[in-house]
Amino acid sequence: MKFSKWVGVAMAFLVIGSCLLPWVYIEPINSTVTGISAPGTNFGKPGLMNIIVSVLAIFLFLIQRVWAKRTNIFVCAFNLAWTARNFIIIPACAAGDCPTKKIGLFLVALFSIFMMVAALFPDMKIEEKK
Repeated sequence: MKFSKWVGVAMAFLVIGSCLLPWVYIEPINSTVTGISAPGTNFGKPGLMNIIVSVLAIFLFLIQRVWAKRTNIFVCAFNLAWTARNFIIIPACAAGDCPTKKIGLFLVALFSIFMMVAALFPDMKIEEKK
């Protein structure tokens, strides 16, 4: 893909931005969980790993070396796996109370998938040595 580098960088920035949006609302404790704030819960900062890995992926998208592209596939796969973990754990029902899913959780998942696809199809010319 011709623009996969820039699509990947844009998706990484959108993942970072989506970590700031509300992920779930837990009504019994009147708490809104975002990627970097989870008051009243034991979630910690579930989106912090997404932010760190996305920043690393931005640098790897911009480096035009084969090792960077290969490493970026691993980094984006880890980001997608962490997103899947968050998608399973954060909105899970506990003690009969089910949180309401918000848009941020879905956007992080969508942008992480697009980021992975951009990492799988890098725009890199490989020269043959004679």
